[in-house]
Amino acid sequence: MTRVAKGKVVYLTYSIRDEAGLFLEQSDIPVGYVHGAGLALFPKVEQALEGVEVGGRIQITLEPEDAFGPHLSDLVFVDDIDNVPPELRYVGAQAQMESDQGHVRTFVVSGIADGKLTVDGNHPFAGRTLIYTVDVVRLRDATPAEAVRGEPFDAQFH
Repeated sequence: MTRVAKGKVVYLTYSIRDEAGLFLEQSDIPVGYVHGAGLALFPKVEQALEGVEVGGRIQITLEPEDAFGPHLSDLVFVDDIDNVPPELRYVGAQAQMESDQGHVRTFVVSGIADGKLTVDGNHPFAGRTLIYTVDVVRLRDATPAEAVRGEPFDAQFH
């Protein structure tokens, strides 16, 4: 039977939970990646998938440093709501901001209270220990173009 190995396109479904068991994200529609390209998955997840057969499942716990990193307080800003454009005055609003070095980051309004608005540039999962459950749905050889590109041309499998 074919197993996950370098140069294979792997189609998988997954779920992500936190340490308390709260579901954070789930994909029941298989998504594909080229195994060994190092582009689509966290390294520890990709390593855990090595050698798994179609129908196989892995579960792996990732500490923040192995996933989205620590929650950085210098990416959280609070300002008077009157200084914020009206279209951004709701929790969940997103704004792109550019640093002096030209780096663009998405900030999300994470709170509004007492006339103040808080925006956070951290990934929503930053600072959290995550439990990934991954099911291998299908495998195939990557085409030469996909191997060079590092991702399949049909990232979603139907």
